[in-house]
Amino acid sequence: MYDVVIIGGGPTGSSAARLCADAGFSTLVVEEHAMIGYPVQCAGLLSNSAFAECEVSNRSVFQTVSGAKIFGSTGEPLSFDAGTTKAYVVDRGTLDHEMAERAAEAGAEFRMKTCVTKVNEEKHCIHTAGGEDIPYRILIAADGPRSVCARSFGVPPSPFIYSGIQAEVLCKTDTPQVELHPNAAPEFFAWVIPLSPDRARIGLCGTKNVPELFAAFKKRFTVMNVHSVTGTIPIGVRKKTYGNGWMLCGDAAGFPKPTSGGGVYTGIRSARHAVSAAVSALEKEDTSAKVLAPYESAWKNDFGREIEMGLNFLKVRRTFTTDEVDSAISALNNPEVLKIITESGDIDRPSVLFKQLIKRPELLALGGKMGMKTLFRLFR
Repeated sequence: MYDVVIIGGGPTGSSAARLCADAGFSTLVVEEHAMIGYPVQCAGLLSNSAFAECEVSNRSVFQTVSGAKIFGSTGEPLSFDAGTTKAYVVDRGTLDHEMAERAAEAGAEFRMKTCVTKVNEEKHCIHTAGGEDIPYRILIAADGPRSVCARSFGVPPSPFIYSGIQAEVLCKTDTPQVELHPNAAPEFFAWVIPLSPDRARIGLCGTKNVPELFAAFKKRFTVMNVHSVTGTIPIGVRKKTYGNGWMLCGDAAGFPKPTSGGGVYTGIRSARHAVSAAVSALEKEDTSAKVLAPYESAWKNDFGREIEMGLNFLKVRRTFTTDEVDSAISALNNPEVLKIITESGDIDRPSVLFKQLIKRPELLALGGKMGMKTLFRLFR
């Protein structure tokens, strides 16, 4: 029997594995794919904080970005640039592999091409497609948005399930800024992430008509498609994230940020909290739900409020019309607001920026859905 079994070898799972192994516990990572990091299902844009949480070298980094341009249907884009690195564009395959290497060096064992079909909570064991039962004392589920563990434990899915499509294309990217196009994806936004002066990643997310929306957006780029990926993003925390001998982390728990869809930062943060709870439980030789309950308190105190506020923002954003998006971009496009965005903007903790912007008359003057009722919903 392993002290800790972790399902999923992405950044969340590998972080948990390294920390558990470092703490001296026998640790197994079960990964369904043949290679760590593949297939890639991520835009590969990590904030400074997210990249720091990975604790890796720079060998996965393609590019750094210092700001963004937000395009409406008309007029000048909302453009801001901090003049310093705000995010890293990475090769997720390389990054994930390096994180798994570090976990293995710490003593964690990896089993590839091992698909978990169900979990027996009473017997504390996972069952694989190959017919093997693997017992555990603690299970950390980092098995993504379609988590087998969550289904086995009867935990309902996140309230919103977004689908994303991304392609790597050859095109000119002459600025160190990410482009955002909210009107190209009415429920979220489309993006252009620079990889190099002549290459970029373009993509978008939504819950309906995603292939059609992406095909329309892609027409803006008259160059050859190099590589395409698809993925699923669960938005909204599941109703339960721990139980008798188990904890859900990362995408499996519904921890991606509703404002950006990114899940690396919250995933690794949740892994740290899960390992802390696991170590305490194993030392007490009591892995009951009562002893693991501090895990949920820890992640809520860390980033729970950010996810809650982000989800409120997303619900409001889904009601915006094209004209309302354009009005917001135009109203906020002035030097004082741009200075606030540059100084207070944080991809991982957007509430800091929201609280600054709420004081601005430009935002208060935006009537309709973007008036006081909207602000109340964001901060309730």
